[in-house]
Amino acid sequence: MAKRKYSYPWPRPAVTVDIALFTVAGALQNLRLRVLLIERGEQPFRGAWALPGGFVRQDEDLQAAALRELQEETGIAQVFLEQVGAVGTPGRDPRGHVVTVLYVGLVAGDRHQLASQGDAAAVRWFDLAAGVSLPPLAFDHALLLRQALAHLRRRLDEAPALCAELLPERFTLSELQALAEAIAGQRLDRRNFRRKVKETPDLLRRAEGSRREGRHRPAQLYRFVSPPDQAPAP
Repeated sequence: MAKRKYSYPWPRPAVTVDIALFTVAGALQNLRLRVLLIERGEQPFRGAWALPGGFVRQDEDLQAAALRELQEETGIAQVFLEQVGAVGTPGRDPRGHVVTVLYVGLVAGDRHQLASQGDAAAVRWFDLAAGVSLPPLAFDHALLLRQALAHLRRRLDEAPALCAELLPERFTLSELQALAEAIAGQRLDRRNFRRKVKETPDLLRRAEGSRREGRHRPAQLYRFVSPPDQAPAP
């Protein structure tokens, strides 16, 4: 086979994509952050849990590869993913020098039916609540998961509209705060939180109606000014 023009005899690391997909589940006062993992059906690490992902095909865009691998292994399609960064630490993959590009997404888990396919033997959501231990993860996916979660928390602090899919079209500030706390993994000061979201330009708009929350008086409903697909870019 003739060499391509400008093809040089240098080693070429393989490229993969890995996807950290999160959701929030539970009642308003007991929301839990969860991450989607697959059980690997092939070696290496057969039987271990890992982030969805796989190798980038020849002439395939990175974003397209991430969406394809996510759908192939979990059945989830048409989600918004952000690129976190690349990791190419030598030795991170026993198959050779593999550089992975990490993506993160946040979805409403109950709106997506899971279906393990391809080289994924199983797929399920795992809780990330304090005191709950994940199973050992394949490769360096524990590190990738921490990086993705830190990115998600930073981005939600910058652009709360990214969590719009997890809320009804009209929601109360208490619902928005409970969701933010579940993702942040900590309690947020109610007064400071409300001041911040109300003072953020072009974030929220008052919506018609109110909703009663417990024994308190009905709370004003709000909606995001921009739809999720128009959320600010990183």
